[in-house]
Amino acid sequence: MSELITISPIDGQELLRRPHATAADLERITLAARRAQRDWAQQPLSARVALLEKAIDQVVARTETFALSITEQMGRPISQSPGELRGFAERGRYMLSIAEEALAPLGLPVRDNLHRSIEREPVGVVLTIAPWNYPLLTAVNSIVPALAAGNAVILKHSDQTPLCAEQMVQAFADAGLPAGLFQYVHATHDTIRALIQSPAVDYVAFTGSVRGGAAVEEAATGRFIGRGLELGGNDPAYVREDADLDQAVETLVDGAFFNSGQSCCGIQRIYVHQSHYRTFVDRAVALAEQYRLGNPLDPNINLGPVVRLKAAEEIRATLARSIGMGARDCVDPGRFPMALPGSTYLAPSILTQVSHEMPVMNEECFGPVVGIMPVASDEQAVALMNDCRYGLTAAIFTRDMDAARHLGQQLETGTVFMNRCDYLDPALAWTGVKHTGHGISLSIYGYHMLTRVKSYHLRAL
Repeated sequence: MSELITISPIDGQELLRRPHATAADLERITLAARRAQRDWAQQPLSARVALLEKAIDQVVARTETFALSITEQMGRPISQSPGELRGFAERGRYMLSIAEEALAPLGLPVRDNLHRSIEREPVGVVLTIAPWNYPLLTAVNSIVPALAAGNAVILKHSDQTPLCAEQMVQAFADAGLPAGLFQYVHATHDTIRALIQSPAVDYVAFTGSVRGGAAVEEAATGRFIGRGLELGGNDPAYVREDADLDQAVETLVDGAFFNSGQSCCGIQRIYVHQSHYRTFVDRAVALAEQYRLGNPLDPNINLGPVVRLKAAEEIRATLARSIGMGARDCVDPGRFPMALPGSTYLAPSILTQVSHEMPVMNEECFGPVVGIMPVASDEQAVALMNDCRYGLTAAIFTRDMDAARHLGQQLETGTVFMNRCDYLDPALAWTGVKHTGHGISLSIYGYHMLTRVKSYHLRAL
């Protein structure tokens, strides 16, 4: 029997191993999900919401346990991991608060004794495939609204963060969720492909790489099921001439380096009006050099390792290629003695003298790396921001809201920020364009993805 093995990026030691699901396991899991979902969908919405509120309470009550497992499995500093539990609760509770509105039937006027309405019903069984970088936040986007809408959920987590799946399912079970309604599966890519191709799954919510999203699309070909694919990005920011420079520097450095840059909506490209360019770079470098890189179990550390050695080597290769093409890393590596070749620890890098021919400016790096370019105008900034195959978020730093709206209308992106970045508001639709994928999570529209409409056309005699 094959198994997953999780290696901690903290010290390269084996953290745990788990057996992968067999065909018999999948049959048992999917049968239980189908049975539980039929009964669950018949429960009043108010009862489902109340039970899910208790489930969120159970997760929050275990903040310390979850935070430690996140840090040990993927390396985020222990001082920051509890924040993911707060985000989990914020998103989950918001989605529950709008469930009644989002799932309400649409009634039409009675005409000629015809009673007409459009109602929403659950799709059935939702497969959530979640990544390691934000193991709770990415999962909650589909899990809570899917369950609230009357679906069952099967959670497949990254092999890097299997404990998060196990702990979440246990917390929901302890809240009283019916057996079989929310389950996890540890499985190979081939097994998940077979699951998607089977009639057992009615919707796939995937967060991950473009390659992974393409694999989901291929597996679902001919099944005509819904898919939500959030595939990352190379997100840009523009600092206009009228920006508050101190606020822009502080916000964007954090947006580039938080979670060691391992965020799908983290900032990787910054375009600064030429009048502020030199000052912005100097202040950004000074702030980056204050980061403390080290063992993430140390509460004084605010920059941990990247998730695995292979990822670290890929990031180093991106840096080397960009520098070989003329980029300059402005951060003094001597300030980060743990950032040794062959380790998972990387110093933050701020690259100048960059161009869009360099990988740092056109590929998803997923590490603590950002490139900064000067621009002469709004028009040049917009053109450069759009010159990318991704389109998740874009940030504009300005004091002029009308200008931000005007520029935002020209940007090819799912979310436009003004004077902030690297954040997800659960009241807004989380979506992307181009190679970032398709589909929507969160907001009322997130519920629309996880339900199907049924029309009623009833004649009274």
